[in-house]
Amino acid sequence: MNLFADIRVLVVESLSALAAEGVLPGGLDLSPVQVEPPRDPAHGDMATNAAMALAKAAGLSPRAIAEPLAARLAGDPRVTAAEVAGPGFINLRLAPICWLEAARDALEAGLLYGRSEMGAGRRVNVEFVSANPTGPLHVGHTRGAVFGDALANLLHFAGWEVTREYYVNDGGAQVDVLARSAYLRYREARGEAVEIPAGLYPGDYLVAVGEALSEQFGDALMDLPEESWLPDVREFAIERMMAAIRSDLDLLGVRMDRYFSERSLYDTGLIEAALKRLDEAGLIHVGVLEPPKGKTPEDWEPRPQTLFRSTQFGDDTDRPLKKSDGSWTYFAPDIAYHFDKIERGYDLLIDVFGADHSGYVRRMKAAVAALSDNRVELDVKLCQLVKLYKNGEPFKMSKRAGSFVTLRDVIAEVGADVTRFVMLMRKNDAALDFDFAKAMEQSKDNPVFYVHYANARIASMLRMAGEAELDASDRALAGAALETLTHPAQVAMARKLAEWPRQVEQAAAAHEPHRIAFFLHELASEFHSLYNAARDEPALRVVQGAPEGDAARLALARAVSVVICAGLAILGVAAVEEM
Repeated sequence: MNLFADIRVLVVESLSALAAEGVLPGGLDLSPVQVEPPRDPAHGDMATNAAMALAKAAGLSPRAIAEPLAARLAGDPRVTAAEVAGPGFINLRLAPICWLEAARDALEAGLLYGRSEMGAGRRVNVEFVSANPTGPLHVGHTRGAVFGDALANLLHFAGWEVTREYYVNDGGAQVDVLARSAYLRYREARGEAVEIPAGLYPGDYLVAVGEALSEQFGDALMDLPEESWLPDVREFAIERMMAAIRSDLDLLGVRMDRYFSERSLYDTGLIEAALKRLDEAGLIHVGVLEPPKGKTPEDWEPRPQTLFRSTQFGDDTDRPLKKSDGSWTYFAPDIAYHFDKIERGYDLLIDVFGADHSGYVRRMKAAVAALSDNRVELDVKLCQLVKLYKNGEPFKMSKRAGSFVTLRDVIAEVGADVTRFVMLMRKNDAALDFDFAKAMEQSKDNPVFYVHYANARIASMLRMAGEAELDASDRALAGAALETLTHPAQVAMARKLAEWPRQVEQAAAAHEPHRIAFFLHELASEFHSLYNAARDEPALRVVQGAPEGDAARLALARAVSVVICAGLAILGVAAVEEM
């Protein structure tokens, strides 16, 4: 189903044949050989770097490889022209039916069209969101949630076994702050006038937690010292906050496979086991760090510390594992958590964080490389900030959370599907401007609308065909005479469909789900151009009352719908059939 992969097989087989004939030396490594769309579409349909990639190893000039290879490729019935360009690239042109067959492939495979086995069942853990359980999810968390979930969908579509995981930060000082904040709301619920001091969480969302504490405990906590009520209130508040976070994620269509508690790392030997592994590898030592670059903090003093040798893995300094009071730094439990993932047998780890974690990347990659003997790769994806606008102006929303706009606020404004699509219309490491008015605008300038509108138009065509008593089922359309579609616009539409399997593999390999959103917008634009061209060229109209021609044109349109629906499913967006 992947035409680019099929033509690459043709190139590789042709190279092997040339080696068997003595034109090329045997035993060449053919893995660098690629087949891609040319940079300039005027040069052809596909291009291969085979001659350029193999010249040095073969001891031949690129053209000495390219010319016999092009001659052999031109003999394949799928290839109408094979031309050597420049120093040795080969540009290929394919018979139109090769592209049109992509429509048949899509109709026969349905939503599985484009699905890849590149993951080969390997296991990947995608950790995302992992917000502190101290309040509702905000708009920044929303972007990370959408990105992580779409990436997990994409990797699953590409043949990986995927686990979606949320790391619950319930072991640090922030949950004690949460408990104290909730306790004040509890006292408020018991009728006491309270003032939330600086350093605690002021959001109104804790009012409900205080009321729930009041209902469960009555006055029992009112006169207790902090050390007596803090553990119970902390546990209660964390549980309530995580329930709210799960509810927020559910609104967005995100469902985790596992929630991992940071507290489970403490007093269980997991941190010690991870550090023992590093120590046995000679990667922990006691040393004195250089002072921080720039202005040295007043309280900084050189002192011996227990350090991880992260500089051996590309980090710019070794990293402390213990504080001056002997307690663990934040890095130590993070090491233990990733060690646990490695021990669970994952082949790939992906962490999705906010942009403020950029300083975390090198040290964590170093730790994973050390703990897994370089067997397990860690990819850290950073999501940049989201700025909210309406009609081009900064948009201020009421902030019941205190100082930030929540996920629920955004979804209430535009809905989950629009939120997800817009959040994926930029690469994760680029800042995102989210304009509520543009997101709901019904115009070609709004990718969300334009993609949905393409699918709705196709659904309308299929209903018209049904009213004309034409069998418009996928099975029937898969048997249509696609070779009758000869107009350049129709072939161009089919060519775009044929790119889908390759696009899936490239997006999955790069861990970039935004590529799927971009592709869907391009596909929809191509379809709308074909649809609009029918106004001036009646021969392009899909339903004309001629059964054979109608079936072929419907098959092409329905194949576009199949790819749109498959792509939207990866993004976690529902397809619509009426607008």
